[in-house]
Amino acid sequence: MAEEKRNLCAQIPISLHSRVRQEQEVSGQTLSEYMTQLITEFYRIREEGKNMNTETRTVAFQVPPELFEEFKAYLQRNHLKQKEFFLACIQRVLAEERPADEPASDPEPLEAAQTE
Repeated sequence: MAEEKRNLCAQIPISLHSRVRQEQEVSGQTLSEYMTQLITEFYRIREEGKNMNTETRTVAFQVPPELFEEFKAYLQRNHLKQKEFFLACIQRVLAEERPADEPASDPEPLEAAQTE
């Protein structure tokens, strides 16, 4: 049995409305389906303790398929997530380069740094 539904109406800026409608059309979903997905995803991320408004930057690069598969196997064997692995690598390299009297920006390095 499908959950009962209720209408939600809110005034939003025209530019945001246009963007939502554009993305909704590309998704192939009805507006109701698309908005349900957006709101559900927002709350899922929030419940996981992630903040959609945090100041972060993306680091992305491509690797050969063989290296990628070997890397994924390594992560699985060591029970690591990609993000944990790369953050630990970056923190370790920066800590090695940092003068001894300069404090680290993240005082507690990730545990993953010691598992490599």
